[in-house]
Amino acid sequence: MAESSNPAAPDPGEGVVVWSPEYLNYRWSSDHPMNPARLDLTMSLSRSLGLIEGAEIVRPDAATDAELLRIHTPSYIAAVKAAGVGPVQGLVDARAEGDAAPHGLGSEDNPIFPRMHEASAILAGGTLAAAREVAAGRTRRAVSIGGGMHHAMADWASGFCVYNDAAIAISWLLDNGFDRIAYIDVDAHHGDGVQHAFLGDPRVLTVSIHQHPATLWPNTGWSSEVGAGAGEGTSLNMPVLPGTVDSVWLRAFHAVVPAAVGSFKPQIVISQCGVDSHREDPLADLSLTVDGQRAAFRAMRDLADRYADGRWIAVGGGGYGLVRVVPRAWTHLIATALGRDLDPATAVPQSWLDEVAAKGPTVELPTTMSDGGAVDHLPWDGPGGTPQTGVATVDRALVRVDAAILATRRASFPLLGLDPEDPRD
Repeated sequence: MAESSNPAAPDPGEGVVVWSPEYLNYRWSSDHPMNPARLDLTMSLSRSLGLIEGAEIVRPDAATDAELLRIHTPSYIAAVKAAGVGPVQGLVDARAEGDAAPHGLGSEDNPIFPRMHEASAILAGGTLAAAREVAAGRTRRAVSIGGGMHHAMADWASGFCVYNDAAIAISWLLDNGFDRIAYIDVDAHHGDGVQHAFLGDPRVLTVSIHQHPATLWPNTGWSSEVGAGAGEGTSLNMPVLPGTVDSVWLRAFHAVVPAAVGSFKPQIVISQCGVDSHREDPLADLSLTVDGQRAAFRAMRDLADRYADGRWIAVGGGGYGLVRVVPRAWTHLIATALGRDLDPATAVPQSWLDEVAAKGPTVELPTTMSDGGAVDHLPWDGPGGTPQTGVATVDRALVRVDAAILATRRASFPLLGLDPEDPRD
């Protein structure tokens, strides 16, 4: 699709944006790294660019208890509700004495905040709303940047995540006409909660490309994790080393993800689009640029177009470069979902820069929608590379990622009916 710095009004059926100002209530504490300002600035930037003018904005309802129970236990939901209205001090005291925070609530990562249940339920409701819009055929694509809480477990808050919105939406889709769902997670942290929820379910393919688990929490997502029981072969994990740049990350992505998705033949693709893979992110160690992240979003949209009749749900996730990174990256995500791809050279509007400056940030503000990242990459061409490219001897980063690619392919591809050593698969 042609790109534009000033796109025309989109076809409302092409994509919708799921958004509620209530997303901004999901705020752990004043100094917590997951600050909802990143969501507010993303929507502001998208509006300043004219990106969502004429697009359909779907305002979601909060997920009901019955919907949350698709993934979470009754005792956990009750604990979240109680934590949001009850005294915090008991939980804090328990942690200080060395006791585990009950259900992970009140931990350093997941501190208690007022109306925690309501704030978390609206994020889950947003991803459910996206699923309903696509399932009903009202749109091909839907994006909800408030979602992506992929670490939450059935009875445990984890990694800044209370309710696992993507898993809840997948469960709903399985009961509403879909039996082959591909979930692709590009957050720097492994998508452990979604993988765990569907570990033994052959109807759900979970794919995660993330920083190597030996170097980053949650320390899961090894290539050897391939699913269990009837779901063996439907978990695929592609770990990459700290420092991985755009071209190397994209080499890894394209060496494993398209073939796996193509073999699985999904009816719908759900993407967790965390952007803590950026080189400036304070909580991870990858080295992608906004340009590389944009390329990843477009690649996942293309997979949905190729294999799932264009049905694509995109949600947010991690990303802690609140001003310089997340707003630009997720504005590109919104553009991708709406079919209004932005030229990376597009200038950041002065009105947005003035708005941000007025709020007093101490960072240098970006001037374009690009970091100047190099997104061209050498395709993976089998074990050892070829004499023509010489990748096995020229670049140590490629040697290392190729070893990881081969480990992932050898662990997962035979279970999907694919040849792990044939680059055509």
